[in-house]
Amino acid sequence: MCMSYPEQVYTGEDGEINARFRPASTPPDLGTAGQDAIHYLATTTTTRGEFGLYRVEMSARSGGPRTHFHKTISEFFFILDGTVRLFDGAEWVDAQRGDFLHVPQGGLHAFRNDSDAPAEMLLLFTPGAPREAYFEGLAQLAQATDEERARFFDEHDSYFVE
Repeated sequence: MCMSYPEQVYTGEDGEINARFRPASTPPDLGTAGQDAIHYLATTTTTRGEFGLYRVEMSARSGGPRTHFHKTISEFFFILDGTVRLFDGAEWVDAQRGDFLHVPQGGLHAFRNDSDAPAEMLLLFTPGAPREAYFEGLAQLAQATDEERARFFDEHDSYFVE
């Protein structure tokens, strides 16, 4: 199979200054640094819908979402530090620094931190989707009705299985 480059997006002749630098010292966008936090490294808005990239800090024994899948987005996990339990649809694996998991659309997956130490990973979604609204809306689900919860997950392309 011969792959080709995507359609040209930039049509200028001289390039432009449009890069965005985000120092590691930038506080998280959601949560508390060093505990349970999410850093919005590259959102769908900043990447023009190409992808969304997030750094996730997980405190010890913080758990995670149960098994689910997405119909429109692929999800990628890259472990930066600690041990994150990743479910690839068939089995759980204790992923550690440098380990990587790619989950295409429709792929069953889950993740959690069951260890006694904090963990950190990169999450990449492609194509880009408004995951910031998903992350921010999770906190309000505790007060939601079953119908509101189902609508929220449907709106955010998250389909949980038992």
